[in-house]
Amino acid sequence: MTRSKLIDLADAVLETESRAVAALRHRLDDDFVAACELLLGCEGRVVVTGMGKSGHIGRKLAATLASTGTAAFFVHPGEATHGDLGMIRRHDVVIALSNSGETPELLALLPWLLRHGIGLIALTGNRQSSLAQAASADLDVSVDEEACPLGLAPTASTTACLAMGDALAIALLDSRGFTAEDFALSHPAGSLGRKLLLRVSDAMVTGDAVPWVTPHTSLAETLLVMSGKGLGMTVVSPDGRQIDGVFTDGDLRRTLDAQTDLKHTTAADVMTCPGKRIRDDELAAVALQRMQKHAITALPAVTEAGELSGVLHLNALLRAGVA
Repeated sequence: MTRSKLIDLADAVLETESRAVAALRHRLDDDFVAACELLLGCEGRVVVTGMGKSGHIGRKLAATLASTGTAAFFVHPGEATHGDLGMIRRHDVVIALSNSGETPELLALLPWLLRHGIGLIALTGNRQSSLAQAASADLDVSVDEEACPLGLAPTASTTACLAMGDALAIALLDSRGFTAEDFALSHPAGSLGRKLLLRVSDAMVTGDAVPWVTPHTSLAETLLVMSGKGLGMTVVSPDGRQIDGVFTDGDLRRTLDAQTDLKHTTAADVMTCPGKRIRDDELAAVALQRMQKHAITALPAVTEAGELSGVLHLNALLRAGVA
């Protein structure tokens, strides 16, 4: 097997699967809308089920729904008929995945689901199948061919099913008005959770650790304050609350290049006015984006009223795992 042959095979797989996904765009019909409405109106939980490779896709769909505002979990259809049907309640909605639409383990659930009036959404590759016909909404995930050269291993069909499931989940997310803050509540661990939960107020320095000088402070004294606080900047403020501007390491370099008299120059003469700042109730990740955009390492943090409440430094974001 040559290098060229391996790349050609991989390219053929990606081409086949991309066509399968692209074809789904033309199948977003009334059944998709009906599926969304059924899920949005669900008073219980969403139960996802499927056998084999469809089951693996179903587990991923359940996880995506659960993390984006729709209470969902996966039930194995083989286990369902041996007691796990007790996990499904009258006000739940079931999403069943089957390429053929004739998976025996899924068809065995239909009488029980119909008898209890439980809403059923199917993702199938055959709209004439038993599962599709029994469902309140059937989403067509059929493919012209599998990417497997033998035409046997589920490849393009599972990719199509995965993509349709994502489309369903994101449509629900947006319909519910799900926010980044909502997302963070179910992702508190790891860097993602830190980026979505940590606020500027959680990481900024406050009180005596905040460097600030008055507009009339001499440049020589300003440098002493900057050096003592170790944040590479100072806020220029007449009272420690109102911000007139900032003086940073960058301003210092420009001042020295101009051969400015340190003793007879005040902070107001060389400060950047008004300077960048950020609300203390903003996400720390937003502050990081602002620092990166403007190539700065520290931001004064202000209250809703615009008064100085602290200073956030890039190093604090690094320690918190946000950067």
